[in-house]
Amino acid sequence: MSNIRTTDQAQLFVWSDIDPDHEADFNQWYDREHMEERVRIPGFTGARRYRAVSGSARRYLALYRASSLADFTSEAYRKAFTKQTQWSITNFGRMSNTRRRVMQVAQEGGFGWGGALVLIELVPDAMESDAVADMLGKLMAEEGVLRVHHMIPDATLSTPLPSENTEGRVLAPCIAVDVTSEPIAEATLRQLTEKLGGAVREAETFRLMWSLDAQDLPALED
Repeated sequence: MSNIRTTDQAQLFVWSDIDPDHEADFNQWYDREHMEERVRIPGFTGARRYRAVSGSARRYLALYRASSLADFTSEAYRKAFTKQTQWSITNFGRMSNTRRRVMQVAQEGGFGWGGALVLIELVPDAMESDAVADMLGKLMAEEGVLRVHHMIPDATLSTPLPSENTEGRVLAPCIAVDVTSEPIAEATLRQLTEKLGGAVREAETFRLMWSLDAQDLPALED
C-alpha cells in the first residue's frame, strides 16, 4: 500500500453514446469547444477523451480532473452550465444513455496518462478502502500499468444529465487504470474482474483519443 496515496482531488466522468448520424458533429464539438471550455474553469487541471474498445452501450468517455470537489460548486462552474452555447445545447440533447458522476479521487498511485484505460464500476460497499488500496498497490507492479485511481461518487454533485435514466440509478465507486496499450488493458481487465468477482457492476476498456492540460491553453484575449 505504500505506493498508493490519498488525495483531495476530484474527477468528473461523463460516459455517453451518440446517434451515428450526429457522431461527427458530436466529436467536433467536444474537440473544438467543450473540452477547452471545461478545462478553462478555475480549479480544473485537465481532461481526456476516450472511445470504448470492449463493446459498450456507451461509446464515449470524458474525464475531467479538478483540484477538489469544491471546484464543482464554484461560481465559475455554475456559469458554465447557465451560459451554454447553442452548439453545446444541441449536442447535450443528442447524447443518450449517459452517466455523469462527480467523484473524489480517494486513492491513487503512479503518474501520467496511458494510451488505454480500464474502468470498473464496483458494487457499492462491496470492498473496504484498505482492500482496494492493497489490490491497486500490487497492480502497480504489473508491466504496462502507469496509474491507478479509486474514485468515490459524491451524491449531491453527481446530478444526472437529461439523457440518463434515473430509475434505479446507482452511484457506484470506480477503479480506473491507465495502461500503455489496448492489449494490456484487456489483460488487466480480465485480471481485475477475476479478483473482484461479484464486486464488479460493469467493466470496460477504452482507448485514449486525446488529452488536454490546463497549462497548455493560451491566455484568452480581453
